[in-house]
Amino acid sequence: MITKLYKLILTSILISGFTSCSNFLDQVPDDVLTIDDIFNSKKYVDEYLANIYSNIPNELTQRYVGSDLSGPWTPASDEGFYNWDFNYGRTMTRSTWSNTDWEVALYWNEWYKSIRNASDFISKIDGANSVEVSSLQKIQSKAEARALRALYYYWLLRIYGPVPLVTKVYPPDTQLSELKLSRSPFDDCINYVVGQLDSAYTDLPVDPANSEKGRITKGIVKAYKVEVLMLAASPLFNGNSDLGSLVNKDGTALVNQTYQPEKWKAAADAAKDFINEFVPGTYDLYTVSNADPFVAAYKATCDVVTSDWNKEWIFARTNSGTYLWHDVTPLHVGYSSKVRGFGALGATQRMVDDYFMANGLSINESGSGYVSAGFSSFKAPFDVKERNTYNQWTNREPRFYTGITYNNSYWLYQSNDDKEVITNMEFSGNSGRSQSTSDVSPTGYIIRKNATATANSRGSLLLRLAQIYLDYAEALNEYDPGNAEIVNMLNLIRSRAGIPAYGTGAGKVAIGNSQAAVREAIRKERRVELAFENVRYFDTRRWKIANETNNGPVYGLNMFASGNAFYTPTVVDNWVFKQRDYLWPIQNDEILKNENMVQNPGW
Repeated sequence: MITKLYKLILTSILISGFTSCSNFLDQVPDDVLTIDDIFNSKKYVDEYLANIYSNIPNELTQRYVGSDLSGPWTPASDEGFYNWDFNYGRTMTRSTWSNTDWEVALYWNEWYKSIRNASDFISKIDGANSVEVSSLQKIQSKAEARALRALYYYWLLRIYGPVPLVTKVYPPDTQLSELKLSRSPFDDCINYVVGQLDSAYTDLPVDPANSEKGRITKGIVKAYKVEVLMLAASPLFNGNSDLGSLVNKDGTALVNQTYQPEKWKAAADAAKDFINEFVPGTYDLYTVSNADPFVAAYKATCDVVTSDWNKEWIFARTNSGTYLWHDVTPLHVGYSSKVRGFGALGATQRMVDDYFMANGLSINESGSGYVSAGFSSFKAPFDVKERNTYNQWTNREPRFYTGITYNNSYWLYQSNDDKEVITNMEFSGNSGRSQSTSDVSPTGYIIRKNATATANSRGSLLLRLAQIYLDYAEALNEYDPGNAEIVNMLNLIRSRAGIPAYGTGAGKVAIGNSQAAVREAIRKERRVELAFENVRYFDTRRWKIANETNNGPVYGLNMFASGNAFYTPTVVDNWVFKQRDYLWPIQNDEILKNENMVQNPGW
């Protein structure tokens, strides 16, 4: 119902949202602030802007999808999944989700509220009390709101596809018929978001305003410009005939059916522009010094995601609460609570197998040294001594030990209250199914990346420099294969990861000469470097390979056995991926109340 007033709840300064493009909140009691009150006070202006920031997703709470706008991105990708059926990722990987699910509506509703609030803020901040709010604050806060509006649109686009562009603030007495908006063509949405980011850039600082990490800066908007253009250039939206039927009621096509290679050039140019301006002065790859280069690489790839606001971080949500500590910390029955979690977020065997060997080769390449059976004495980079280790897990690259907790491995965070803590996921082990049917791994592996010593709030990382390097390599390979910068970008990543570079000559790894071979190398590097960072889900969709990666039997180890039988490859789940699953559905309620809103194909 449209009301005649803006509603601002005194305790939270929550501005009424543009809910699903049509609703304002209902009338509230008289003890409210007016819009004039808000823009007469610096305190309230700051709180209004903070409210616009508040819907930035916290990806450390994916156990409960939707909590703090967290997504199902890791458990719905082929990297891993939860042992708990209540996690929405399990619903998605079995393709049993529905356009009536509340999760489907959540992101649409909440991000459109933030878009509406940002637009309202932008339209009014220039008129704020100049005694309370300086001209510099007006200019900068308007740019922040504009950038945030662009980010919310980008996050909508990558899951729902083309969406309605709401480019103005509708007065409270607007006729309902004017609010029944159609979806805008995808390329129009991309152009709008890029334009907003470019406009915001001009009035933003290089360093966070007031030294507050997490506030929008020049680097953040230029980095997200790369991400937006990468999405536009990728096969899902660049000449995808599978979306040819997605048209508005008036016949307007929503996804261009002609492949445009120049979109890759635009993405590559944006990445190069970012790197030239901000690297290494503002951002740089995170490194750690250690006498042992292998240990140094391990520590760097481990700490880069847990060390708040290190120089590689571009954007994160600050002070984020987390369920993740419990999800990646094993059960460890018999030990103190300091080292006891649930360990129910498992990694798939496919993910485990995709990590390279220490010599930089894939496990299936000749000369890799991979051994698929038996045991050896091996000292992991996180351990204090050699242990009898399954051969599949010996002599792997440093990022493997960052990403995966495997059976009989030394726990990262030992407690003075306990004897040596070793994770055992066999049936009768301290983290096995004899101890719990729910609070254990579903696969015999537990995701280790992002594990910390405590469950304290911290930054929820959303974008870091390594991803921009990999974006640049990918975009270059698609429009200018053979460009020397492609291998250079990959080798910057591999060097930090402690594995041999691609190229020719002694000590280097062959990358292949064809565009297709280099494309595969880039995709594999992304899979490993950005594992469990909420990137893989979107990569498999934008590349249109999710019908392969998320279909069929999923393998792990035999959690119902102990001893050697535990290591038997075992089907732990069966996944289903339908063509419709490339895009989220538009919530059914939105379709019912707005005759101009068309549904995504297959829903």
